Amino acid sequence: MILKHCRISFFGLMLMLSQTVIAQPSADVGKTLFRNYCAQCHAKDMKTAGTGPALGGTEDRWSDYPREDLYGWIRNSQAMIGAGHPRAVELWEEWKPTVMTPWPNLTDEDIESILVYINQEYTKVPEAATASSGETGEIVEANYNWLYWILLAALGALALILMNYISGLNKLIAAKDNVDYVEKPILKRIFSKPVVSLLILAAVIFGGYTTVTNAISLGRQQGYEPDQPINFSHAIHAGENGIDCQYCHDGARRSKHAVIPATNTCMNCHSAIKNGSNFGTAELTKIYASVGYDPQNNQYIENYDNLSTEEIEAIYRKWITDQYLADNDLMDLDKKGAKEVNIQWEGIVTSLTNKQKKQIQGPIEWVRIHNLPDHVYFNHAQHVVAGGVECQTCHGKVEEMDVVAQHAPLSMGWCINCHRQTEVDFKGNDYYANYELYHEQLATGEKEKITVEDIGGLECQKCHY
Repeated sequence: MILKHCRISFFGLMLMLSQTVIAQPSADVGKTLFRNYCAQCHAKDMKTAGTGPALGGTEDRWSDYPREDLYGWIRNSQAMIGAGHPRAVELWEEWKPTVMTPWPNLTDEDIESILVYINQEYTKVPEAATASSGETGEIVEANYNWLYWILLAALGALALILMNYISGLNKLIAAKDNVDYVEKPILKRIFSKPVVSLLILAAVIFGGYTTVTNAISLGRQQGYEPDQPINFSHAIHAGENGIDCQYCHDGARRSKHAVIPATNTCMNCHSAIKNGSNFGTAELTKIYASVGYDPQNNQYIENYDNLSTEEIEAIYRKWITDQYLADNDLMDLDKKGAKEVNIQWEGIVTSLTNKQKKQIQGPIEWVRIHNLPDHVYFNHAQHVVAGGVECQTCHGKVEEMDVVAQHAPLSMGWCINCHRQTEVDFKGNDYYANYELYHEQLATGEKEKITVEDIGGLECQKCHY
């Protein structure tokens, strides 16, 4: 009985200890949490102010207060402001009326991981930009068109040499047989029946090749840069403000598609930020008009779907007018202002309506840029989460683009080259834990690296199922 009692006590003690063990904070966990909870308002470089303050140095600024106060601020800032906490009130006075979203579900360990990630990014030394695309890891598809033209010119020159050689041989044969040799003009020799037949065959081959190549490239033209219904600048949002790509394109980490952000994603920030840095109210009002948000009263308009165009026009003309008057310190609308109001309203109508969509209300119809054929399977989550591929690898430096263009060719050859060259990071990646042989070969030095090709990245059925 004593032994049994001791055994029960021992296992009970172990259970209690296991329940009280605190997981070590992790920058990787913090990165995921930051993207999911913080990136909508705070810049990811931790040094630039966004909708909310720059987060670098947060711990130092809260160092005069207990650690639990910082946890409480992150979980429910308004409660601490209401309680009169000095640091909370100070932040509110600096940033009001912007309200920090409460995150009551975050544990102490979650918050510590976020703080570890913030400190890591805040103290990170910026990587020097490299001029060579190879140094940035960008996969470049080689262009050999120049080689084809050189080959064509060489074949043409060879054909002329052969014609002259054959003509010389015919002269020698005629002289040997003591007969007169009449040399055909060069044009007749060029357009002789054999040559014409060969040219027709070449034209058929070239035409077929061109048709197939253009058909394969249909819908994925490299450099394609269409105008969008709203002048959305990635250079401002992803570049200057440091908004993480996966905050807006949140499907990239959890599904096949990266998804086009819903308008409510825009409203997470633009219910507070109502004047754009480049276009003022011109572009943001289009967003408000699409979802029925009244920026003057800070609320969504009741029964918006059933309003007439005239009623909608009255609401947003008043908003544009009032903002113009405030920006220019005027009491009454001048001619320039009246013209500006008309231009902005016409822009709303043009951007949000078309032959198929008669109403202003409703989703924004963005123009698709990146497109793959239906017989090609591509999964964003597989590349972003399992493969750890950066968005810029395929989409280029989107954070520098005012208007997004298709950066990569998105061709089969380009994908295959990437799979041949890209090294798989096995370290700490559970997705590749079952490749025991490769782990052993890396450990023993038998292999220096494992590429996507080694794990089946060139198998046809991986992309063409």
